[in-house]
Amino acid sequence: MSALGPLPAFGVYIGRFQPPHAAHLRVMEEALEKVGTLIVVIGSARAPRTLKNPWTAGERQELLSAGLRDVGADLRRVRFAAVPDHPYDEERWQREVRAVVAAQTGGASEVALMGHLKDDSSYYLRSFPEWPFLPTAVVSPLSATDVRRAYFAGKLEAVAGMVSPAVFAWLDAFRQTSDFAELEADAAWLRGAQAEAGTWPPLRVEALAAVRGPAGRVRLVRRHERPGRGLWTLPGAEVLPAETLAAAARRAAAAALGVTPSDPALLPSPAPATVYDAPGRSERGRVIAHVFALAWAGEEEGEGWLTPAQALAQPEELFEDTHALLEQALSPAAPR
Repeated sequence: MSALGPLPAFGVYIGRFQPPHAAHLRVMEEALEKVGTLIVVIGSARAPRTLKNPWTAGERQELLSAGLRDVGADLRRVRFAAVPDHPYDEERWQREVRAVVAAQTGGASEVALMGHLKDDSSYYLRSFPEWPFLPTAVVSPLSATDVRRAYFAGKLEAVAGMVSPAVFAWLDAFRQTSDFAELEADAAWLRGAQAEAGTWPPLRVEALAAVRGPAGRVRLVRRHERPGRGLWTLPGAEVLPAETLAAAARRAAAAALGVTPSDPALLPSPAPATVYDAPGRSERGRVIAHVFALAWAGEEEGEGWLTPAQALAQPEELFEDTHALLEQALSPAAPR
């Protein structure tokens, strides 16, 4: 029991922890002084490996456990849960956070939310008013973004100064994997793109096509360029100076189908495009996407035709926010 009364039974600490750095661990140490059991909710679960999300939720749980052992925390009082991102459906994300917390607490009401209101990335601390907010006293300039930037630039001495020894050892071992090699190549691509652009991020507009076939399947294509080489994405194209957004989407859809844009089996969209403009949605710059729903009256032939269930079941294989786009494009209320 504290001087102010009994400790809340549970505390919730939400973060992406890509990767967990020393300040994250200090917040958790402090939280364990204020609550009985700490529930660490790991965000961006089941996302594809990118420079922003290099490690799976399971790997981040390993990293967090290793770091907590480094600082002598009692892991018996720590529980982990994971939630995926829903960048265009905030209410769904909040429901899923509440659900994983309830699964850990058995529905108990003695839950407090831990954290630090440092910038816009901490907006979620205001999203759960039913949970009393316990602000942390830990104030640190450490940023997981800085850790990732140094890590993928090979500046291991800097990384070692920002994370615990066990976390550093794990990250050092990860450098021997094929996943790291792909991410390192993406990092080199990004540095080259930034140098070529001069100012970053560049503003780009792309048109994407959510093409549904007669059997209701959706057409996806594999990326052959970096970043995200090999991941599935919606057919898309940057808009040319002399074409409309709708024409660019139709051009991209036709290329994916192996037909000309004038093919009569490629039916126009019955509804306006949906705009997706989350500032951090792409590593390629400030990319604003306009998604058009098109219909294909021909045969669903070749690789890349997936049922809605198949498309939504593999978020790790989808480029950038394609999974979030498909959640809306394939919803029962979406135009066909």
